[in-house]
Amino acid sequence: MSSHPVIQILPDPIINKIAAGEVVDRPASVVKELMENAIDAGARNIHVSVIDGGLKLISIADDGHGMDRDNALLSIERHATSKIRHVDDIENVATLGFRGEALAAIASVSRFTLTTRRAEDLSGTEIRINGGRIEDVGEAGCPPGTRFDIRQLFFNVPARRKFLKAAATELNHIRQVFLLYALGRPDIGLRLTSDERDLYRLDADSQIEDRIRQLYGPDLVRDLCAVSWTNGPWRIHGLASHPRLHRADKAEQYIYVNGRPASAPVLGYAISESYADRIPRGRHPILFLFIEVPPGDVDVNVHPTKKEVRFRRAGPLRDALMAALTAALAARITETAAVAGTPTRDRATPDGSARPGAEPFMRVPDLPVLPAFDYPVPERTMVPLSPSGSAPSASPSGAFAASATAAQPNHRAPWHWCRILGQIADFFVVLETDEGMILMDPQAAHERVLFERFMRSLKGRTLDTQGLLTPETVTLPPLKAALVRKHLAVLQEIGVGVSEFGGDTFLVEALPSVLGELSAAALLADVTEELELVGKQASGLAAIRDTVVQMAVRAAVRSTTQLSREELERLISDLAMTAMPYTSPRGRPTLVFTSIQELNRKFGRA
Repeated sequence: MSSHPVIQILPDPIINKIAAGEVVDRPASVVKELMENAIDAGARNIHVSVIDGGLKLISIADDGHGMDRDNALLSIERHATSKIRHVDDIENVATLGFRGEALAAIASVSRFTLTTRRAEDLSGTEIRINGGRIEDVGEAGCPPGTRFDIRQLFFNVPARRKFLKAAATELNHIRQVFLLYALGRPDIGLRLTSDERDLYRLDADSQIEDRIRQLYGPDLVRDLCAVSWTNGPWRIHGLASHPRLHRADKAEQYIYVNGRPASAPVLGYAISESYADRIPRGRHPILFLFIEVPPGDVDVNVHPTKKEVRFRRAGPLRDALMAALTAALAARITETAAVAGTPTRDRATPDGSARPGAEPFMRVPDLPVLPAFDYPVPERTMVPLSPSGSAPSASPSGAFAASATAAQPNHRAPWHWCRILGQIADFFVVLETDEGMILMDPQAAHERVLFERFMRSLKGRTLDTQGLLTPETVTLPPLKAALVRKHLAVLQEIGVGVSEFGGDTFLVEALPSVLGELSAAALLADVTEELELVGKQASGLAAIRDTVVQMAVRAAVRSTTQLSREELERLISDLAMTAMPYTSPRGRPTLVFTSIQELNRKFGRA
């Protein structure tokens, strides 16, 4: 008798549960599939209602075209679909759903009720299914459209159910899915109810700007640039953030291909290249983009959950998206400069061509031969900061006064004296020192100064906060809002005066004064992500070190900031007094040193 396992065909109940694992992994997956069905059915209004984060009930009702009895029964069979008739149809899918897997998969792992009626029928059909087994089919009085009631999801798959999170967490994922389709279809009226309480009521027949105002408030819309580009059957339109507005992750990038929320590597590349010289490395713009191409130009069948697509002409589409974004940003920046009365200046791209509309880089005006400013001998180089955090003022001769008492006697500054000679590429500062030449990155240097100043205040419990003249209300996506609520105490400990204002909106009334002026919205979005990443691995000051790094990065001067000579001298002095002047808190070099001996060797004078 052979001991080898025998190959056999799996029975339908097991097949359905395996398929459910691919299509449905949490309540939010159910909401996604059923909202897509409602949109494909031509619904003008969709109402999503959940109880206990969807663990007890998910109900989705629409006013779409509905189904008759026969089609309703067919809809719950595996691979039953109205979207595909021939194999060639797969290459021209124009709907969100098309595989016919979702309803059968959901019904196999829940107590499932489908109620539907066409407008021309006098009565509707109700089908009740328990864990994949049809229990009852009958007539029902109901309005035109379709309603799904999903109760006790995964009641018959305990292994899957135990991996579900708390109701609040599952609700946040549902809200994120709801927002994804709310932003993608502003023409549809949408409502989300949780435990019989309305979370969102969004009007039908809206424009994308109106929908963003409803969901995020008016402030975000003001920092968005209109994108509009057309070439034959291809069209790219929507909104993209001004370079001054960016995030630490891509959570607020909403991209739709033929109405389908989707991503593709080629799109990510085009977006990164379009913003490459406009925002700091590692940062990401906010996007609400709609890409429309002929259905035959995009393959939507390359990912099990349809999250990713593939384009047949990826290169031309990449170039089109880059052209659309570049034109939108250039137009907005030119418009802003014209209003401010300052001309814009083209910046050369790596291939030597000019990139129009780029914002001006840091420029230090009028740099003749400047007086050097002296530093004390090594054992007395640590000059205590004044209460305001500023460096000592310069004397008429250009020399900085030093304190006779050193805070760290063994600390050695990078130089005894130096003078500013000029700038390279309108950004990097050239310094002459007693030992050679230094190139300084002002942004990295400022990050180091702010970080050490902030950490010193935290450790000494001398952190001051500065009340905002006008408190800011900040509306965040559901998952980020949940992180803010979770870490409110820590945010307040590091000087962010934030409180809940209702829903996903928070009121920011104060920020750490040591960091100067910051955008409350960008700060909350970034530091809460960092707190979540490090919070479980450390405690005390160590737990918020990376958060402070992010705050320092947000507050540091940008490559688009113009600094005066006095401001640069103050920055150089402050950097010399830090404990680690050679790198930023992110590990980037602040200084690149070339000694006189090395210069002599390079010129054959050694």
